[in-house]
Amino acid sequence: MAGIITALAIQKNDKERVNVYLDGNFALGVTLNVALSLKKGQYLDDDTIAHLKFNDDLDKAYQRTLHYLSYRPRTQQEVKNYLQDKGVSEEVIELVIERLISQGYLDDYEFGRIWVENRARHNPKGRRALQYELRQKGLAETEIDQVLSNLDEEALAWQAVRNRLRQWQGLDEWAFRKKLTGYLARRGFDYEIIEMTFIKAWQEQQNEE
Repeated sequence: MAGIITALAIQKNDKERVNVYLDGNFALGVTLNVALSLKKGQYLDDDTIAHLKFNDDLDKAYQRTLHYLSYRPRTQQEVKNYLQDKGVSEEVIELVIERLISQGYLDDYEFGRIWVENRARHNPKGRRALQYELRQKGLAETEIDQVLSNLDEEALAWQAVRNRLRQWQGLDEWAFRKKLTGYLARRGFDYEIIEMTFIKAWQEQQNEE
């Protein structure tokens, strides 16, 4: 396939890609970024062409991932899974992830921090539930420990049940405890936190009555 570049033409259906012609014949298509290194009259041997194809795969995967990241923050594992599903090679995936990390687009710790912050604001959960969710997202145990190091489970548990107290008004102590315990247990709070929250919530219910 080696030959001299006789033409470089923007593709009609994709303005971000360039067709490369060698000795008058179509040879390959590359992204605009890759095409910047090419010029008419340049000789391309087989090794150079293989290198161009690799760089094209790399740039396509990088641009595709930037679009994927535009919707919300992602973890390294989410990006890896996404690119694997697209049939991208492991070598390219590794290079894309390294580049995104170096540019600040991928930060698992920051992802975890934002995840926990959003959970606290909209759907409070306990340590066990948050650990499970972050593991599912691909965070390492050390990062999970760092993210959850200052977690105030007592405050989160109270926030979780506060808006439920009105629904539980009129229940006797046994029924109230059962409702609260089940509600918080399903959200990953442990027994000690649940018991502390029950005492506080039951006292508040009694005061209101």
